[in-house]
Amino acid sequence: MSSSLPAGRARTALCAAVVAAALALTGQPSPAAAAPAPHAPDDSVNRAFERAAVAHDVPRDLLVAVGYGETRLDGHEGLPSQDNGYGMMHLVSNPQRHTLEQAARLTGESVADLKRDTGANIRGAAAVLRALADEAGLDASDRDRLGAWYPVAARYGASGSDAAARLYADAVYDVLGGGVRTRVDGGEQVTVAPREVRPQRGEYAGTGTGAGAGASADYPPALWNPAYSGNYTAGRDSAITTVVVHVTQGSYAGSISWFQNPSAQVSAHYVVRSSDGQITQSVREGDTAWHARSANPYSVGVEHEGYVSDPAWFTDAMYRSSAALTRHLTDRYGIPRDRAHIVGHSEVPGNDHTDPGPHWDWAYYMSLVRGDDGGTGTPFPTWGTDVSVRQQPSTDSARVASLPGPTSVRVACQVHGGLVEYDGYSNDAWSYLPDYGGYVSNIFIDVDDAWLPGVPTC
Repeated sequence: MSSSLPAGRARTALCAAVVAAALALTGQPSPAAAAPAPHAPDDSVNRAFERAAVAHDVPRDLLVAVGYGETRLDGHEGLPSQDNGYGMMHLVSNPQRHTLEQAARLTGESVADLKRDTGANIRGAAAVLRALADEAGLDASDRDRLGAWYPVAARYGASGSDAAARLYADAVYDVLGGGVRTRVDGGEQVTVAPREVRPQRGEYAGTGTGAGAGASADYPPALWNPAYSGNYTAGRDSAITTVVVHVTQGSYAGSISWFQNPSAQVSAHYVVRSSDGQITQSVREGDTAWHARSANPYSVGVEHEGYVSDPAWFTDAMYRSSAALTRHLTDRYGIPRDRAHIVGHSEVPGNDHTDPGPHWDWAYYMSLVRGDDGGTGTPFPTWGTDVSVRQQPSTDSARVASLPGPTSVRVACQVHGGLVEYDGYSNDAWSYLPDYGGYVSNIFIDVDDAWLPGVPTC
């Protein structure tokens, strides 16, 4: 009998060991998990944060938390976000916000370097944060207290309504409370120790973000934070027949703020947050949001916080919250719960977008939307990143799909097949996943037993 993986193995897409395990079925080389160096090299991201913090008297951990809240510390190869923000610190250049140009003036760095060079981008963000702190009247003693930076973080992240600014700043302080442990490009680990910080909200203290102050009339669990009236069309020309799934290419609060920007010329009905699935409505369902060109008249657009290239944004909380919203929409408008009527932005005729992209787990999402009334099988959690689903239960069979990150799958049956070995453990059991039409090694089913309890043999 083949052995199972031990319980409690670290299972996060940010952990190099997990990535190595997931690559075991793809034939790709496993990256080494380097031990942290006693002193960060001069060109490291950690050293860039430390030096920028000292140079501009900005708390280092606040600087990291702002970047993590914006991009998960991913520069996205210099490509802009939805609202034209650049780098891991999301320096913005659009008609209403010019933190990129402000950073260039304050630091003497070129705009080109601020966009693509991580060190310059961090220095630029620190300079902007310090300038905002000076405008807010923070003196040297204030700058030593993390809680005093709350209004500064709010102004840095969102220039729309006060509610959007508070959503942004709250997210930054949630990051400080929970801490950060992530790897940036190149494998370097960046950490922030979790701590309890009492934010001094100042002018934002009376700004509501809860259901009582800004609840959606269309979908009561959502907040209401309206888009600028020139970024959508009042009323509808067609019946609602479709839900369109998007990815924001930016942060939750930043996207809500962008919809409030008169120059955006874009909007969506709903935005879903990655960390906890919180939903904000920006356009009434009875109005036509500008989100999918030809599909605008007959669809509801649902944006999901994150970036197409990074599956870590697509959390279980996001999937479940979004699926509940889509269930509400299908019930309300009589929309069939199938992939012909619940589509990705990339699938709408006449569009050139790629979202939600290859990492969006359609099978899991649709199973949640259906409430598992559309298929059979027992749900199990998985772990690992880019785990192969094979046509037959062996590693040399064709790859028919992949599990982009830790998720849940429905297992119809299991069978003994090709032996899979990893890290001294082996297993020849494979699970058949009806939503994918293929098999996955039981090594990547997140339970203690190699042979899944209660699941029949195929």
